[in-house]
Amino acid sequence: MVRYARRTGVVVVTGALLLVGCGRADRAAPARAEELPPPYVFDDDLPESLGADGTTITVGDSGAPVTVRVYEDPRCPVVEEFEQGDGAEVLRSRTRERRVKTEYTLASSRDDSLGGDGSKRAVNALRAALDANLFTEYHEVLFRHRAQAEASGGYTTKYLLELAGQVPGLRSEKFDAAVVAMSHRDFVVRSQAAYEAADADEPRGPGTPTVVVNGQQLEGKRHDAIFDWDQFDRILAWR
Repeated sequence: MVRYARRTGVVVVTGALLLVGCGRADRAAPARAEELPPPYVFDDDLPESLGADGTTITVGDSGAPVTVRVYEDPRCPVVEEFEQGDGAEVLRSRTRERRVKTEYTLASSRDDSLGGDGSKRAVNALRAALDANLFTEYHEVLFRHRAQAEASGGYTTKYLLELAGQVPGLRSEKFDAAVVAMSHRDFVVRSQAAYEAADADEPRGPGTPTVVVNGQQLEGKRHDAIFDWDQFDRILAWR
């Protein structure tokens, strides 16, 4: 799987992004830095599994003391901010250390607001990557290229396969066929329904990214902390 190390070096901030969390007006994104994540190093093995509910993708040791559930939409720019920032990096690091297990619920709501079916196709492809035990790697690759995807026609079948080529061992006849044929369409539908049912007060879903730690949804300043290494790390140390 992936070796995760905290990024170092000079970061040049371009100014605050005028973005809010996708699906909720109260989810502010932090300033964005002109720095991409480091190159991938695929050398570790983390358990990956599909939950009994048929929608939850779990990464990490089942016995980890902290469970983090993350609600994400592949086309959400604020999820991209999270996934390319310190918050997701510390989450991956602690998951790799077996201190945390991470549960993903994948939404596709952005297709409704932006048009097209890029989120649905990306969620389908991520489910196909799980079958190859390469969900973690492909998940990181997709969010590293979200902006490029939107600028060049979206998460099309062709682009999803092209990005899969960056993950050693992922491209195969089975994977390619699942991406082309949308073989996991039922998973995409069920996963979106699970997202919409996650918040009783928000019939369209809690917004992305939403993070729940040991059953407690992070709101307000605690939600803002998911974009910061030290603040989020303190939350992840909760028992």
